[in-house]
Amino acid sequence: MTMHKEYVSFQHVQKTYDGENLVVKDFNLDIKPGEFVTMLGPSGSGKTTCLMMLAGFETATGGEIYIDGTPVNNLAPHKRDIGMVFQNYALFPHMTIAENLAFPLKVRKLPSEEVSRKVDAALKMVELEHVANRYPKQLSGGQQQRVALARALVFEPKLVLMDEPLGALDKQLREQMQLEIKHLHEKLGITILYVTHDQDEALTMSDRIAVFNHGAVQQLASPTDLYESPSNAFVAQFIGENNQLFGTVEALDSNHCLVQVGPQQLSAKTVSVSDVGEPTLLSIRPEKISITPELDECDNQVTGILKELIYHGDHHRLVVSVSGVGDLVVKVTNGHRHSQAFKLGGVFAIGWNRQDCHALDCPKESFEQEEVA
Repeated sequence: MTMHKEYVSFQHVQKTYDGENLVVKDFNLDIKPGEFVTMLGPSGSGKTTCLMMLAGFETATGGEIYIDGTPVNNLAPHKRDIGMVFQNYALFPHMTIAENLAFPLKVRKLPSEEVSRKVDAALKMVELEHVANRYPKQLSGGQQQRVALARALVFEPKLVLMDEPLGALDKQLREQMQLEIKHLHEKLGITILYVTHDQDEALTMSDRIAVFNHGAVQQLASPTDLYESPSNAFVAQFIGENNQLFGTVEALDSNHCLVQVGPQQLSAKTVSVSDVGEPTLLSIRPEKISITPELDECDNQVTGILKELIYHGDHHRLVVSVSGVGDLVVKVTNGHRHSQAFKLGGVFAIGWNRQDCHALDCPKESFEQEEVA
C-alpha cells in the first residue's frame, strides 16, 4: 500500500440532517499514518458524526473524506478496511470469544489455518488466551472490551476507529484500559481516531486532540499545547480545571495586555483580544498560582481570604476569595512550605505570572451577566 503524507483527510466536510442546521460545519482534519488523534467535545458537538462519516455509516452532506489518498464518500463501509470499537462492545452473544474474533476473518474468506493463527495472536495480544471458548456473558466488562478491541485489530487494519469505547467501565478499569490501548497503538503502529467526552482520557492517550463544540473544531493541538496554551475560552474551560476572571482590556500590545478586573489591574498574555476597551476572559490554571510569593516572583499579586480547604493526598485544593475579583482555586503540593499553616479565614497573598494568564475571547452576554452578578 502506498503511504500518503496524510492517511486520513477530512476536507471541508459538512453534515446536516434537515437541510438547514449543520451538525458538522466545514470540518478539516489531516491524520498522519500511525498517529493517535482524539476528537473531544461535549455531547452533540459533532465528533461522533465525523467518526461515523469516516466509517461510512453516515454520508457527508458536503466536502470529501480520503483514506490513504482514496476518496471514500461513496465507498461502502465494508470496503474501507477499518476496525471499529464501540462502547457497547457489539459482541455476538451466541458465539464464543474465538468465534467472535474469527468472524471478520471468515467474512474476508481467509483460509481456516490463517484464521486460527490470527485469532490466537489477537487473544494473546490482549492477554485473553484462556477465555477463547467462553461466551461474552461469561466475561467481565473489562474483558469484553478487550475482546472487542482484539476483534477490531484481528484482520490487521491500518485504521481503527473508537467511539467512547471505555465509557461503560469503572474509573480504575478505564484508566487501565487507556494505558493498554496506548501501548497497543505504540506496538502496532496503527492509525487511531478516537472519540470521547472525557478530557483526562484524551490527554492521557493522544498525539493530538481536536476539541469540538457546536459542530466545529475549536482547537487542534497536542495535549500539552491544549492545556498550556488554549486558543479560546471554550477550550480553556473544557480542558482541565481553570480560573476565569472577567475584565476589560486597558492597554494592549502583540504579546501582553493590562486588564481591569474589579479594583485590580492584572497583566496577561494576549491570546484572542484585539482592542483596548474590549471585554476579555482571563484564564489561569490553579497550579500556576503561588501562595505567599516573594515580591519579585510574580507579575500579578492580590490578597485574599481562605474560604475553602480540601485535602487531596498529594495536594491541597484551596478556594481563595479576592475582594472585587472573585473566588480563585489554587492547587498547592503537599510538600509546600506553607501547606501546614493553611487556616480557614486566614488572609494571605497569592500571585501568578502573566505568561500563565491568558487573555481570551469573552462573549458579550457573559461579560454583561458577570457585571450584573
